[in-house]
Amino acid sequence: MLKRHESLYSWRGKIGVIVPPTNTVNEAEWQMLAPEGLTIHTTRMTLHIDTHSEAGKAQLYSDIDKAVSDLAAAQTDCIAYGCTAGSMVLPVKSLPDYMSAKAGRPCVTTAASIVSALHAIGARRICLASPYHQALNEHEAQFLQAAGFDVLHMSGLGLGVNGAIDYPLIARTPAGKIYEHCRNTFRTGADALLIACTDFPVMTMISRLEDDTGMPVITSNQATWWAALRAGGFEDRYTDYGRLLRDF
Repeated sequence: MLKRHESLYSWRGKIGVIVPPTNTVNEAEWQMLAPEGLTIHTTRMTLHIDTHSEAGKAQLYSDIDKAVSDLAAAQTDCIAYGCTAGSMVLPVKSLPDYMSAKAGRPCVTTAASIVSALHAIGARRICLASPYHQALNEHEAQFLQAAGFDVLHMSGLGLGVNGAIDYPLIARTPAGKIYEHCRNTFRTGADALLIACTDFPVMTMISRLEDDTGMPVITSNQATWWAALRAGGFEDRYTDYGRLLRDF
């Protein structure tokens, strides 16, 4: 197997990831998935939800500059921005392309990874489950529709309606409540169930949800990991985390 780095732990490669300050799930799920010799390296960055206005984009890109520069200094092979709503910038490829040029290595974002994953599995009509409140769900639905998808149904748990004080509650949502919420969001006629939010702990539920719905399930962390692996030239496949990581 290719040895990229003279490193005891990172001899296969290094993947960098930028996460929002309160996010504790992204790193945990990626560490579950990381094979021997491939290591995860993180930095935190302010969460930017206002990606529509020029002022909002300017703030996002300013913070992205520092984050990707810091992770590039760690000699990562690729870098991901692991935030769903915060990376929903149009055109879809504009933010990852900017990051790649800045870092001098392949970069991906969660939003662009979701789009690529849905295209890979051939999904056009989707149901959207999230922990979010309605306004943020609508923000995500608008992005997905602009990217060419039909959002047949969406449902959130209402977190975020009180502002940033709600965000740490996302990772504390009980597993049973998460599963029931995601399962109940699916509707017949959809090509896939999309579960959005990198701080929503759903990785271990993907296979069961696919069995119950009969349809592919795409999650924020699963799709971003898949895109980061492929961008970095890693061909690992998995049997336990959905069709995307198994078949594509």
